[in-house]
Amino acid sequence: MNLTPQVETAEISAADLDSVSGGLAAGGSGGLHIETPLADVCADVLAVASPEGLAAGAGLHITRH
Repeated sequence: MNLTPQVETAEISAADLDSVSGGLAAGGSGGLHIETPLADVCADVLAVASPEGLAAGAGLHITRH
């Protein structure tokens, strides 16, 4: 019995790889965390652009002491 795993390989062009992986995209994100005697404040932003469109999001979290 042969227990060696069999792996098949294939070549793929850069153009084919772009369509599989989602193509080109650019994005950025940032965050801010502030601690005060009254509360902790956290804010996040995110933006991603690709040929398929634009995605953006933001979040805010406040924890009172």
